[in-house]
Amino acid sequence: MSTRRSDPLAQVSDFDIRLLRIFRSVVESGGFSAAESALGIGRSAISQQMSDLEQRLGLRLCQRGRAGFSLTEEGREVYQSSLQLLSAVESFRTEVNGLHRHLRGELNIGLTDNLVTLPHMRITHALSQLKERGPDVHINIRMIAPNEVEQGVLDGSLHVGVVPRASALSGLEYQSLYSERSLLYCAEGHPLFYTEDAHLGDERLACQEAIAPTFRLPADIQAHYQALRCTASASDREGMAFLILTGRYIGYLPDHYAMFWVQQGRLRALNPQARFYDLSLVSVTRKGRRPHLVLESFLEGLAATR
Repeated sequence: MSTRRSDPLAQVSDFDIRLLRIFRSVVESGGFSAAESALGIGRSAISQQMSDLEQRLGLRLCQRGRAGFSLTEEGREVYQSSLQLLSAVESFRTEVNGLHRHLRGELNIGLTDNLVTLPHMRITHALSQLKERGPDVHINIRMIAPNEVEQGVLDGSLHVGVVPRASALSGLEYQSLYSERSLLYCAEGHPLFYTEDAHLGDERLACQEAIAPTFRLPADIQAHYQALRCTASASDREGMAFLILTGRYIGYLPDHYAMFWVQQGRLRALNPQARFYDLSLVSVTRKGRRPHLVLESFLEGLAATR
């Protein structure tokens, strides 16, 4: 190559960087043959890629032949410049990876009420891991009804939510987290509190005033409420517990949530072998969301806490 290129190098591509890495290895190995083992490719391939680099730069970088390998003056300058470039690329990679290790920003979570008593504690563990990874992350939790959680994720005011699984809404992604069992309860003072399970037939239960949730549930679970005489409603499980504890209503509650009052002798499960349902709780995020390192770290923590 006898002449320099007249036009400037327009951009440095990924291909150029790969060729410069090969060039650096050749220089530091002292020639093509010595670089074969370091690069894991044959001498002819190295020679071809060096020719590609020289063509790309429009410069003769080295002399190779019977006299051995040596850099031209331009080659020495390109080598020094390549060290600076490759060092900058490595620094960029290290700094970006550091952002993953030192997270900053906010995580806005919407939760269905009374998940904290679940024995698996997946959300708690994932939040703990998030704070360990990003001590400066600011976590905001909103305890709201499931439909408000989904709406918050859709409109972007929430990054992630946890709701009972129902029919999927377009624009949202769902990932299974828990399965919780709900039993039919009454409270001390209710006419059925001391009634034996053998006497709790469908007709007798259907005569009692009951509570229905206003949040969305799968059709098979809605059938459990349709079999009752629902004269009251609640937007969340805590509201249902308030009404059941009056001693005037029967209603379904998650067993882990009701356990406190059961142990106190204030609640009793009615025919638990037959009157129950299992509900899947899911995380919900928005489809097509922008990259958000804090959110992705939290979701990774959820996935890891099986």
